[in-house]
Amino acid sequence: MANTYLTRTFGSAGNRKTWTWSAWVKRSSIGGTQNLLNAGHGSTPWFTLTFNSDKINFAQTSGSSASWTTSSFFRDTSAWYHIVLAVDTTSSTSTMNGSSSDRMRLYVNGTQHTVTSGTIPSQNSDLQVNQAIEHRMGTAPYGNAFDGLMSHVHFIDGTAYTPSAFGETDSTTGEWKINTSPSVTYGTNGFFILKDGNSVTDQSGNSNNFTVGGGTLTKTEDSPSNVFATGNPLLNKGNPTYSNGNNTCSASGSSWKSGLSTIGASSGKYYFEYKWVSDSGSPKYNMVGIANVDNIANSGSTSTHDLANSYLYEQGGPIFTSGSGTTFGNTYTVGDIIGCAVDLDNNKIYFHKNGTYQASGNPSSGTYGYTINAGTYYLGASLYSNGTSIGNFNFGNGYFGTTAVSSAGTNASNNGIFEYDVPTGYTALSTKGLNL
Repeated sequence: MANTYLTRTFGSAGNRKTWTWSAWVKRSSIGGTQNLLNAGHGSTPWFTLTFNSDKINFAQTSGSSASWTTSSFFRDTSAWYHIVLAVDTTSSTSTMNGSSSDRMRLYVNGTQHTVTSGTIPSQNSDLQVNQAIEHRMGTAPYGNAFDGLMSHVHFIDGTAYTPSAFGETDSTTGEWKINTSPSVTYGTNGFFILKDGNSVTDQSGNSNNFTVGGGTLTKTEDSPSNVFATGNPLLNKGNPTYSNGNNTCSASGSSWKSGLSTIGASSGKYYFEYKWVSDSGSPKYNMVGIANVDNIANSGSTSTHDLANSYLYEQGGPIFTSGSGTTFGNTYTVGDIIGCAVDLDNNKIYFHKNGTYQASGNPSSGTYGYTINAGTYYLGASLYSNGTSIGNFNFGNGYFGTTAVSSAGTNASNNGIFEYDVPTGYTALSTKGLNL
């Protein structure tokens, strides 16, 4: 998350000429400068690896300064990127985009990326990384925090590995996928952190543990091997403000703001939860449900309740579709949790308020569901306030904002953590859930 960072100062210098940094990262916001790895301070020689204006940038200041920027942009907030920076300044090859023996090689999802400008370190030069100074991940001492998630972070002291040490191409899908237990030689200062959770304890066996230098390091079910839906800042419907890994959505300015999921579906059974956290204005409106992908694409409306083939449970009790409300359930207010079960195999939708399904609906048995049209749908909510309205999605990560669910319900699919029981046959909307 933004403003959360990890820190470690090595007890002694390792190999500053040859090393590898590998990490899986998922961006929550784009634009600006966001630090992934930093060694040193702005007032002394330093090294930094960043997203800079949505390209990946490396900069090094020391006796042998160097820098470069990729030609590619990385703006996808719905997917994980696997980034590998392999350094070997002992290489005699000094071309910017030459052979595999180049001194600086950057790979994203298994593919080596070219750079548009800059300079390669001089041969046999020592970089700032891997010496006895503070190393940070997620920010720099002067700011520019990374906004997103990190997982399976490796540092290799003394070897420049290719991405095949940490991942491989799936023979069926052709996608780059993670190797959760790579066979590598870590070297003295090498480490492996954030393995399958938010632990900063080194899993390499070297005991090179990190500490949380600021912010709150939150565990998430979202991972490189199972990508969960989140709010989508690139699907602009009124430009809501996102935070907490794009699972918190806020609206202000007396206009509708709609937060919609990064993943859509046209078949299967899915469940998610939404908590209306606060609202400082009056009047205020809140709606949670689903919206059809085609109608979203073809409409300029900033509220999904105006769209055909949208189905949203409004705080006053009705279900809204095509801008019109139909009597449905009880009212709800700030502090309530609304659960939504979407059956895209039988074209039904169900809503509960704090665990009690409305209109006698029972998604497990398939009875008394509200009928919807067939199609591809995004999950989400629409908010309106002349103050500021805030809502938290739980698409399965087990949190409302930064607060864990108080008593996780049952979930037979074992995919996602929710406050209330997941109906029989339903699952979280994630890449694993799509394939159950």
